Amino acid sequence: MAVPEIVPIAHEPDYRTATIGRYAEGQFLASVTYAFPQGFSLGEGWEESKRLYAVLHQFDSEGQHIHSDIWCAGTWAEQQRRPHGNDSVLARGEKRLAELLDGLPQLKYGDIAIRPFQLTVDGVIFGLITERHEEGEGQDDWAELYPDGLGFSAPWDGQYDT
Repeated sequence: MAVPEIVPIAHEPDYRTATIGRYAEGQFLASVTYAFPQGFSLGEGWEESKRLYAVLHQFDSEGQHIHSDIWCAGTWAEQQRRPHGNDSVLARGEKRLAELLDGLPQLKYGDIAIRPFQLTVDGVIFGLITERHEEGEGQDDWAELYPDGLGFSAPWDGQYDT
């Protein structure tokens, strides 16, 4: 089944879509996620290339992407050197995400429905990108949230695969 123009994403408290919902000006999708830059090849020193981002995507009420705030908190190597405390990479990323969410007026967590979009920051692809997973010719049948690794497909009920 082809990807719909607007893809529903279900809110799951305490899991991967815990920080999605609506606010006064539209909808939002937020996360703290590790990512490698596009074209990265695993090898010695990979820990410096794996970066943690605090991400806030904003959409209008019709699901059209209007803005993204994407901030790099540091690398996996830094996190391993200082895994605990308020100055760890993870703590910095979570703090930044909390600040971004606090800036959204009338925030309410819940289901959203957004249109596919794509942007690149620091060589990393971010967005909801349509793909074809079924063999043979046809239309795209999958929408993947990058770099989070959440995949959406028929029956298009907002549930995802990892």
